Amino acid sequence: MEIDSSSMIKLETLSTVSSSPTEKIHLRPMTLSDVDDFMVWATDSNVTRFCTWEPYTSREAAIAYLNDVVLPHPWLRAICLDNDRPIGSISVTPVDKIRGEIGYVLGSKYWGKGIATEAVRLVAAEIFKENPEMERLEALVDVDNVGSQKVLEKVGFVREGVMRKFMYLKGNVRDMVMFSFLPSDSLQY
Repeated sequence: MEIDSSSMIKLETLSTVSSSPTEKIHLRPMTLSDVDDFMVWATDSNVTRFCTWEPYTSREAAIAYLNDVVLPHPWLRAICLDNDRPIGSISVTPVDKIRGEIGYVLGSKYWGKGIATEAVRLVAAEIFKENPEMERLEALVDVDNVGSQKVLEKVGFVREGVMRKFMYLKGNVRDMVMFSFLPSDSLQY
């Protein structure tokens, strides 16, 4: 998909953002030196179950992915704990001039701790300030990915409906749930 430069999200957006003192997470750009941490979640089939990509099986393939996809991405950040080591990632990909699609992945060891919720909340709180032309942040979530749906609902995203037979994913045609967050929406805490 080709995206014109006017719809690109500013790279400096949320380069480092600290959350509440109790959560102790922050977002930062990923680098090649994060490859070993990336491999922790990217090789886990439970983590990649609802991702468009298959689990990585080699460090070389992960390095190629980081070089070819992650580093040139208009806005993709590592989700880090206090020690600055990535435990997942979160991205906003331009859909067109007014919409961005949020996506996130988190190592399974950290599921159920509110980390993904806090990361999504950090992005939703700042993305419209840095990109005033953006009118809508949206997420497409597999109907069976209940955990991710709960993350979005906890932040204040609106569940708009089920997009039937919407996506071909890993050999299957899947129903997807569409969520959105607008600049006028209120974050939930």
